[in-house]
Amino acid sequence: MNGSRERLMPGAAARRAAAERRGRRAETWAGWLLRLKGYRVVARRWRGRAGEIDLIARRGRTLAMVEVKARADLTTAAGSLGAKGQARIARAASEYLLGRPDLAGLEVRFDVVLASPGRLPRHLPDAWRPRAP
Repeated sequence: MNGSRERLMPGAAARRAAAERRGRRAETWAGWLLRLKGYRVVARRWRGRAGEIDLIARRGRTLAMVEVKARADLTTAAGSLGAKGQARIARAASEYLLGRPDLAGLEVRFDVVLASPGRLPRHLPDAWRPRAP
């Protein structure tokens, strides 16, 4: 039994590595899309105790916390960010802002960029708002 489990691990590791590469590629495309729309990416893959924020971008007085979702199609990508993920990102955003008092006066928004193979990424500004505690 243990031998079969070990044989499965290399395939699982390869799938995780491929998913990681797809995610990084999608984040790169998302960053370029945001730049073309006039945003300045101030952080990529910011990681705190609460979680990770894929991209943090600023345009004027708006600071966007951007989650990038790469899936086989845009519909699946759009449905892949649930309430737990949103809460995790909101906690991470609060943590990020605590360390950046210079950004305190900005409007914070939660955006999503959807990516799928063969399609340009799609930016959804103000895609969701954190739930009140």
